[in-house]
Amino acid sequence: MSVGDSVLARVPRTYRAVAARHAELLKFAVVGACTFVIDTVIFYGLKLSVLEPKPVTAKVIAVLVATMASYVLNREWSFRTRGGRERHHEAALYFLFSGIGVALYAAPLWLSRYALHLQTPYTSRFVEEIADFTAAQVVGLLVGMVFRWWAFRRWVFPADESESAAPAGADSEDAAAPAAEEPDGSRPRLRRVA
Repeated sequence: MSVGDSVLARVPRTYRAVAARHAELLKFAVVGACTFVIDTVIFYGLKLSVLEPKPVTAKVIAVLVATMASYVLNREWSFRTRGGRERHHEAALYFLFSGIGVALYAAPLWLSRYALHLQTPYTSRFVEEIADFTAAQVVGLLVGMVFRWWAFRRWVFPADESESAAPAGADSEDAAAPAAEEPDGSRPRLRRVA
């Protein structure tokens, strides 16, 4: 039994169907939580030490490291049943859309610091820290996460179309044949012919 199955077995029965239906989103959220911790630790580690005067640079570095971890976790766990692209093409798209995500993650912090001047000497150190956390770790994270969820599902890890399409070179008459009439007289369903 996999870890996911054992966790799903512990979910209350009323929510189990919803959890199973949205398993991919839940896995994406778990990966997001892990990379949130990576991002936060690196961001504050850099911001409170070597990159104190450059918080946006610290945020960009933190997001880049978290993005690398995110690619591996999403590819091998969240979206492992999707795709079909060559790995180098998939990775290039992943990092392209993640690059856009980095800009989306950093934009609220940039606005907070340089457009709204929520930094010392214009505010207290406490207000600066609250504003940095809210802009970088809450607003930026949410905007970037929504964008990345959409882009990864649409472009990077698309649903495998070969499962739903007819085999190449097969006529539509050969690919699906009508089943026998249903006992209740309803319309026959199509069945696949191997």
